[in-house]
Amino acid sequence: MQTTNASARPHVVIVGCGFGGLEAARKLERADVDVTVIEKTNHHLFQPLLYQVATAGLAAPSIAAPVRSLFRRQPRITTLLGEVNAIDPAVRSVGLTDGSRVGYDHLIVAAGATHSYFGHDEWAPLAPGLKTLADAFEIRRRVLMSFEAAETETDPERRRALLTFAVIGAGPTGVEMAGTLAEIARHTLEGEFRRIDPGSAQVLLIEGGPRVLQAMPESLSRKALDQLVRLGVDVRLNARVTAIDADGLEVQAGGGADGSAATSYRIGSSCVVWAAGVAASPLGRMLAEATGAECDRAGRIKVEPDLSLPGHPEISVVGDLAAALSHAPGKPPKPVPGVSPGAKQMGRAAAANILRRIAGTPTVPFRYRDYGNLATIGRNSAVVDLGTPFGPLRFSGRLAWLFWLFAHAYFLIGFRNRIVVMMDWASAYWSFQRNARVVADVQGRSES
Repeated sequence: MQTTNASARPHVVIVGCGFGGLEAARKLERADVDVTVIEKTNHHLFQPLLYQVATAGLAAPSIAAPVRSLFRRQPRITTLLGEVNAIDPAVRSVGLTDGSRVGYDHLIVAAGATHSYFGHDEWAPLAPGLKTLADAFEIRRRVLMSFEAAETETDPERRRALLTFAVIGAGPTGVEMAGTLAEIARHTLEGEFRRIDPGSAQVLLIEGGPRVLQAMPESLSRKALDQLVRLGVDVRLNARVTAIDADGLEVQAGGGADGSAATSYRIGSSCVVWAAGVAASPLGRMLAEATGAECDRAGRIKVEPDLSLPGHPEISVVGDLAAALSHAPGKPPKPVPGVSPGAKQMGRAAAANILRRIAGTPTVPFRYRDYGNLATIGRNSAVVDLGTPFGPLRFSGRLAWLFWLFAHAYFLIGFRNRIVVMMDWASAYWSFQRNARVVADVQGRSES
């Protein structure tokens, strides 16, 4: 079934309602166009705080908002729940998995990214990543059930594996996850078990590179490492995971450019979390095949300076799906980092260029404005790298942690979510408790 636009207004279809898709829709909400947003879930997710759902710090509704509620006062924006599995640029339509098709005059593809296991997709069920609420529920279940299983385990070796948590990848997600797991073991669960000491749990952060938070300046990377160690996290750098199975993982350390010999060892662990890599949505390669566009090694589509596809100015790609360059006046083009501010800015820029095309005026190249990077390590611990007109502003510790808290609360969708999150954080700070520790199904996925 083909869905067409009955009005004479141009029809813009947006695939995905993450940061890029949401900002594009907001940019178009007052324009003389009809917009259809197609999203495969019924909610917009604030991914920077997803790890807090996985570690029982926040309930899912605190960081998610129903897509339909976001546009309920914009009658020209239609929301469709569905997954796009085909794009036909010849007739300007997208196909959904239910067999329906939606026509468009202009298309913005903001389908985001998924996990990359670097050719080892068989690791996925053994080491879940963190991209969706379902991922967060599963990680939460595994973490909490590991402590429960350890309480009844009599074999010392098996109990040690149950109390060993391995996080692979020391980017922002991995650092935040490892620091929070250490806090759960040493503070949240204190006094709740009779046969085990949760504080004896071992949290490992395994990174293939020479430092944590490699996108940040080296000085902040060192401070983050120091804060992780103070929290009790065992950080292992220049260590590459070579195998994962149901009982643990194999790690190869050393063998780098310094000429050191590589050594391999095994870690027994019942709970492994993957935070090491991302890949563009499979929709990217599908779109590239349909349009003749080129993809990079991560599956991201190489776009024109105005974020459109070569030869298809009616199609724009934004967010993690786009291998985009920032074009600042007088400076060479630079790759846009795969972070939420980049996706937001691309969404707004793509929508603005569509309006320029409709008006018959030239489009403008995309320019990314880097406002800095933030990462929290744990209680009173964070690192901040801000870009200012006077140069970079870098700080760490409690002040950085407070800055991180208020910045993330500010960018949450909805006033209610901001208030609820701040109240939950305040309660957790004073009580050390994490109140979202409900697991609905100890064998399957938790839902809350």
